[in-house]
Order: sequence, then C-alpha cells, then structure tokens
Amino acid sequence: MPTISMFYGIIIRMYCAPEEHNPPHFHAYYAEHTATIDINTCELIEGSLPRKQLKLVLAWAELKQEELKANWEIAMNSELPFRIDPLK
Repeated sequence: MPTISMFYGIIIRMYCAPEEHNPPHFHAYYAEHTATIDINTCELIEGSLPRKQLKLVLAWAELKQEELKANWEIAMNSELPFRIDPLK
C-alpha cells in the first residue's frame, strides 16, 4: 500500500487494487492508531486516531479531496497513486 502523504507524524496510504471496496477511501496511520477515511464525505469510516490527529487528517482530506478522488481512480486501475502535498 503506497504512502501518498505524510505530515505531523501521520502517514496516509491508499491501496492499489481494483477489488478494493467502496466507498472511495484512504488509510491514515498515527503511532499504533489506524483510521479509514471516506474521500467523498471526508468522514471517519472505521478505526480511530487521537482527536487532534483526526482533525488534521479530515482538514487535509477536505483540502485535497479532488486529488484524493483522482488517486482513487488511478489506484482502481492497479496503478500507483501520486504523492499529495502534506498539510502545512
């Protein structure tokens, strides 16, 4: 699962597989925490992150939503998604 962005100790990854389940989503990792975020709604689907890190990830997802949607399409064609600028 390629890393598409990293910021403030948070790693953002997306699977590259046509059989990956809907809705379009990405995975966020922080220390021992893992969360799955819906790209269309920018909401937590599964898992958990500390409150501060979750707010950062959701804000980043809203800012980068179009790039995330494009990456999802690329990943569903079994191609490597591109890197997305981190939250600054």
